[in-house]
Amino acid sequence: MQFLLAFVVAAPLLGAVAALLPAPPGLKGKNPDQAVLRHGVTVTGVVLVAALVLVAGFDHDHPSTMQATTDISWIPALDVRIHLGTDGISLPLLVLTALLTFLCALYSYFKLPAGPSAKGFVALVLVLESGTLATFAVLDLMLFFLAFEMVLIPMYFLIARWGGEGRQPAAWKFVLYTLLGSVVMLLGLLLVGLKSGTFDMVALATDNGRGLTTSVQVIAVLAIGVGLAVKTPMWPLHSWLPDAHTAAPTVGSVLLAGVLLKMGTYGFVRILLPVAPDGMRTFAPYLAAFAVVGIVYGSLACLALARPGAKGDLKRLIAYSSVGHMGFVLLGIATMTPTGVNGALFANIAHGLITGLLFFLVGAVKDRYGTADLDTLSGATGAALYGRAPRLGGLLAFAAVASLGLPGLAGFWGEMLTLFGAFDPADGLSRPAFLTFMSIGAFGTLLTAAYMLIVVRRVCMGDPRAVAGDRDESLPAAADAPGRGGPAPHPVADVQGYEFAAWTPLAALTVLAGLWPAVLLGLTDPAVQKLLAGGKS
Repeated sequence: MQFLLAFVVAAPLLGAVAALLPAPPGLKGKNPDQAVLRHGVTVTGVVLVAALVLVAGFDHDHPSTMQATTDISWIPALDVRIHLGTDGISLPLLVLTALLTFLCALYSYFKLPAGPSAKGFVALVLVLESGTLATFAVLDLMLFFLAFEMVLIPMYFLIARWGGEGRQPAAWKFVLYTLLGSVVMLLGLLLVGLKSGTFDMVALATDNGRGLTTSVQVIAVLAIGVGLAVKTPMWPLHSWLPDAHTAAPTVGSVLLAGVLLKMGTYGFVRILLPVAPDGMRTFAPYLAAFAVVGIVYGSLACLALARPGAKGDLKRLIAYSSVGHMGFVLLGIATMTPTGVNGALFANIAHGLITGLLFFLVGAVKDRYGTADLDTLSGATGAALYGRAPRLGGLLAFAAVASLGLPGLAGFWGEMLTLFGAFDPADGLSRPAFLTFMSIGAFGTLLTAAYMLIVVRRVCMGDPRAVAGDRDESLPAAADAPGRGGPAPHPVADVQGYEFAAWTPLAALTVLAGLWPAVLLGLTDPAVQKLLAGGKS
């Protein structure tokens, strides 16, 4: 098990190096691009299998215990160690990362985004996977920071070189925002490590802030929290996200929304809650306030983009929806209760599954229609996916209702538990304030339902015989009627085999997590209880 976790983290990095080398004889396939894309699918597939073996070997009776640990001295002068381990909090995120990266590699094998070279693309995706997996596996503050920063460069190049219109400004904005936040976060991590005498996250969690004064904790939470909030992203530090998602290739958007955003919220749970509880208690009401503003702001932005005549980009709309969904995660963390934190962790996984599927589907719609502009897609009669590509339309409607929190699907439980946590926050937090936050968050769920249903109506419904661009707007509407000489509609391909293979696991897991939430909560709850109790089970 020790070797297995280290392998899961290191294998993508080794695979990235191998991707840049010439393909061995006999493995070149039809062309070099096919060979390196096959290499990407193979490496990510092996990592996913290793992650599933890690799950099978995990002691599910003791999910609060760090397992598969590796602890090797790395920089003795600073007492920085290569310390890896996983528990019920990080294990689901490791599996989610391995799954989404494999599905992205599989999708790219058949639908490589336009860009410089397949070699560079595969190598960057594998480096991105390694950095993300390391973030969820490391147990040393300095190692956490390095892994946290490791994902910036590959994501920058994926957006800047393989993205769409406006990719260069979007990529620069992504890097500058996250780098500035990370500089402040590093200062906070150094403050915690130097004041407590260790960078070991397990020892710090067990100490539960007893070795740090309240003032140090407050400064640490402020500094570290800024860096984590940028990556989450928390309103008002979110403005890099819509541009990055709009410009990124489909797989870049899937990985950015599915796993990279989780790195920020994971840092709040793994570092700030157990290491600086007094500091978190000071800032919890402000964190909750920013969270619920983000919920409402993200929903209102989506409603504005969804209305007719707004020229709203569908990818941009889903990006703004992520601001709202991650607001629920932050609200759950701010309650500092087992119920709220479990809800936050559940919402993290649900958002990764559902929004990953949504970005896959929106990318497919854009490929078929040549645009993600809602007004163009809707046209005079609607894109009518139900009639023109029923499987694609059905999947898009499924992902939309899952995103709005329909009971029985994964999106419901995380939001419900975070609202329950806000109903009865931790001791020392103002209950009237959190009841207000709960009410605002509940109102946000109604706004989410509104914009998602508008998107489904405009994209999926309508007359399948005509879409924007099919009819001459100078002609009366009756000219498009059957037998009146109306133009034939452009053909729209339904879900292809490779798309079905890439999307089905996400849809199936969304249903499974919705119908059987104990699968996930059984892992996270004991670990959360121990974390909030200062390392005591």
